[in-house]
Amino acid sequence: MSNSRAATWIAGLLLLFGLCDVAAGDETADLILHHGKVVTVDRDFSIRQALAVGGGRLLRVGGNDDVLKLRGPDTILVDLGGRMVLPGLIDSHTHPTGASMIEFDHPIPDMETIDDVLSYVRARAAALGPGKWIVVRQVFITRLKERRYPTRDELDRAAPANPVLFSTGPDASLNSAALKLSGIDKDFRPEGPGKVEIDPASGAPTGILRNLTRYVKAASSERAATESERDQRLLELFADYHSVGLTAVIDRDAGPQAIDRYQRLHEAGLLSIRMGVSHDVTNLGPLDEILAAIRRVGEHPLHRGGPMLRIVGVKCFLDGGMLTGSAFMREPWGVSRIYSIDDPSYRGVLFIPRERLAPMVRAAVESGLQFTAHSVGDGAVHALLDAYEEVDRTIPVAPTRPCITHSNFMSAPAIERAARLGVTVDAQPAWLYLDASTLSAQFGYDRLRYFQPLKSLFAAGVVVGGGSDHMQKIGSLRSINPYNPFLAMWVAVTRRAKAYAGRLHPEEALTREQAIRLYTINNARLLFLEDTIGSLEEGKQADFIVVDRDLLACPEAEIRDTRVLSTYLDGKRIFERKN
Repeated sequence: MSNSRAATWIAGLLLLFGLCDVAAGDETADLILHHGKVVTVDRDFSIRQALAVGGGRLLRVGGNDDVLKLRGPDTILVDLGGRMVLPGLIDSHTHPTGASMIEFDHPIPDMETIDDVLSYVRARAAALGPGKWIVVRQVFITRLKERRYPTRDELDRAAPANPVLFSTGPDASLNSAALKLSGIDKDFRPEGPGKVEIDPASGAPTGILRNLTRYVKAASSERAATESERDQRLLELFADYHSVGLTAVIDRDAGPQAIDRYQRLHEAGLLSIRMGVSHDVTNLGPLDEILAAIRRVGEHPLHRGGPMLRIVGVKCFLDGGMLTGSAFMREPWGVSRIYSIDDPSYRGVLFIPRERLAPMVRAAVESGLQFTAHSVGDGAVHALLDAYEEVDRTIPVAPTRPCITHSNFMSAPAIERAARLGVTVDAQPAWLYLDASTLSAQFGYDRLRYFQPLKSLFAAGVVVGGGSDHMQKIGSLRSINPYNPFLAMWVAVTRRAKAYAGRLHPEEALTREQAIRLYTINNARLLFLEDTIGSLEEGKQADFIVVDRDLLACPEAEIRDTRVLSTYLDGKRIFERKN
């Protein structure tokens, strides 16, 4: 008897005795979830009742009776009891290796006021003793009650015997000891973009630096971690990602050490999340060396990696930040007490001139790499689009899915150009939630018309994906920035923000369907994996989650409170809620 006839005969016996429902020629499922609301996120956003998994892939997605036909004697059955199933969620912008280590040495409290910052500085001074550096990172002034930097004098009083760095990225506030140790005085002249804020009365530095923390000679005072400890912390973070439904993320600024760590974990069978990587690229130094570095990334074996680990492209920094007052704007920021801006013509900081930016984009496109740049202000967004358009005149950029990272301040022409050029956007809705109150105080409502214009981007056909820019701490809501995707979906749908009355330009609010696409199929496109993940369609990898409420029908206010009950990667359960 041939193998095929034997298989048919055995299947017939099983059906005869009621031991399974699988028909001849059908593949038996390893796992079936049934009697639920399966949101496929296919082209038509179809809703089904059940799905079947076999060999890590989706064998069938459809009605209960049809899917249950694939049941065999060893099939695991899960009755969903009406609960919703979504594709595994994807975050377009994280920094896992750094974020996971932030509290390795000691817990860091939440800081919402200047007093909170100064209390932490005093506590660290007492714990470390005189002379040791105290570093406070990524506590953004837009999120402090006072909406300002701690002053040099305040930091001096909190830690008179210690150098103190209050860093928000490339911008910072330093105390007197930190300025002295770093050689920053009234005669200091930086090379490259950046600014030392000067007290007009004395001519001395105020302690506030714009894009100049590279000159601060801070030394770590924290306990060093072993490689094994770093691995463990990273795996703990991934486990927490799974608890909020994340099955894939993009590391948007990974260096060689981070990439080696991901590769080693993957080869050891420990990498539990799909990882896309934007390899970091400096914008400093000789241009030919920068272009050579970009081309080397294109030759990296992981540029042709599989669905678990791959390099998608390169990333650089084009401007500063809206949280620090250094994003490059088309119009001046305006004199500001919040950001300590006293120059009425100040527009922020642009790090890369066009004559360097366009060749960098060209090198990436020629290497088949997605180019992206941290571009927060509308001036930076337009500058990056100019570079994409210049390169596109001789080589199409669209196949590499060029990207704008953050793209917070946009314009109607920028959206049109992005759509025409095939440019994608990596956006962070939680920034609207955390920062709209301060931004409104700084710019006014009208100037924020195209702040995170998600609805307009969708309408224009721009592929926009949702990310967190998770930088510090483990914990989806206590992290900087929060990586809970349901909070972000709620923000995208409501345009509501913390400490902000009303809705910020509700005409840019997404539908619930669009908000789900933001964290599923759209991010799969940013990963170049839309044929593999991002929707629940037959033949795709079985990445999906079960949630505790119907995101398409629950009260709007409850979207942010959604809890993941279980998370599956390749059909294997990697998270299950115990309570």
